[in-house]
Amino acid sequence: MHARRVRAGLRGWGGVGAMAVVCALALAFVLLLPWAKSGGDGSTGTGGPGVASANPAVDTDCEAPEKQTLAPSAASGPTIDAITSRTGEKRKLVVGVDQNSYRWGYRDPNNTGAALEGFDIDLVRRIAQDLLGDPNAVQFKAIPTNQRVPAIQEGRVDMVVRTMTISCDRIKDVAFSAPYFRTGQQVLAPKSSTITGYDGSLARKKICTATGSTANSRLAADRRSGKLPASADISTTVPNQLDCLVRLQLGEVDAVVTDGALAASQAAQDPTVELKGAPFTAEYYGVAMKQDADDLVRRVNRILVAYRADGWQASYDKWLSATLGDDAATARPPAPQYLRTG
Repeated sequence: MHARRVRAGLRGWGGVGAMAVVCALALAFVLLLPWAKSGGDGSTGTGGPGVASANPAVDTDCEAPEKQTLAPSAASGPTIDAITSRTGEKRKLVVGVDQNSYRWGYRDPNNTGAALEGFDIDLVRRIAQDLLGDPNAVQFKAIPTNQRVPAIQEGRVDMVVRTMTISCDRIKDVAFSAPYFRTGQQVLAPKSSTITGYDGSLARKKICTATGSTANSRLAADRRSGKLPASADISTTVPNQLDCLVRLQLGEVDAVVTDGALAASQAAQDPTVELKGAPFTAEYYGVAMKQDADDLVRRVNRILVAYRADGWQASYDKWLSATLGDDAATARPPAPQYLRTG
């Protein structure tokens, strides 16, 4: 039965060959790319309506982490100066991305050269244009989900643009821009499954999440509090979120919990799976940078002000409307607030 479902799933995105390439790449990149120094392109999908009415996926000891950012500014500082002073082939913005998330940051095997593209990649190029005067002055580094924070802290990248949720735990380790996208956690499972959403139907089910993801933290907290059935098995974790889809296709897990934004794109790749129930959190993606990179945070927030007015909608229409719908109202972040003072 598992084999039949796998074969059916591989028909979902561009035929058997394309999906096979995606799955093979997903597994290979988990092992190789965290340590690779990529000089080329690299990257990272989305959930349905109803996000605005969900409960925040944040810790109870902090409120509105998406507002804990610095006010916009065009001024340069030590971080920006270090980036703009690079010369020759090194004069690039180094950005941690995902390259396996359909429509967000991925390599389309049907395109010549399989260049990196997607919603997150558009934003990266806009930032590079502002900082370096060239949208292509980017060194993309493929970063697994569980390496996003370490990559920033260790200086391997200048920033991470990789469907990264702003959370109370993360703002202790990295600085975030204002939000550039709104989403929520959601359940992905086979269409034939008895799972109906984030509810009692997950009892005795095996659930996959990415290590270090907000989904992983939420499930652990909810099982402790009794919001998730105690019999739900949440022991399956993977370095890259896309690997959960592979586990689901192989029949090794019963469901995946991830951002609805990502889950919708995965459902578009595999017609045998679907989103189950409404999003059960409200959360926001931000650009992550080093804690002390105040000048870069302020500049990115200034870029985002302009991008939300001119660029964001066009990128949404191009990459996400096919999976999220033409109405971007539930995905557009609210007007930013800048409560961090230093």
